[in-house]
Amino acid sequence: MKDLAFGKLNYILLIAGVVIVILGFILMSGDPTTEEAFNPDIFSDQRIKVAPMVSLAGFLVVIVAILVKPCNKNKAIETKVEELAEETQAEK
Repeated sequence: MKDLAFGKLNYILLIAGVVIVILGFILMSGDPTTEEAFNPDIFSDQRIKVAPMVSLAGFLVVIVAILVKPCNKNKAIETKVEELAEETQAEK
């Protein structure tokens, strides 16, 4: 199997980040103001303060998901096996 750029943790963080961003955009949605009626809800704290911060947090989680180095335990085990094989050959 080829080594992938992302590990399991990267994919989990990426999906979580995307879900948080979508949640932020859902919090921003609502009824608009029309020419006939003014909707004061467009200036609510949820739409102006909370939702953008939730979306920003989601984007930061996505960035972390991209930057986190995947932990590949198989390579570490292979390296140890190779080192032990070299040591046993050197002893003979």
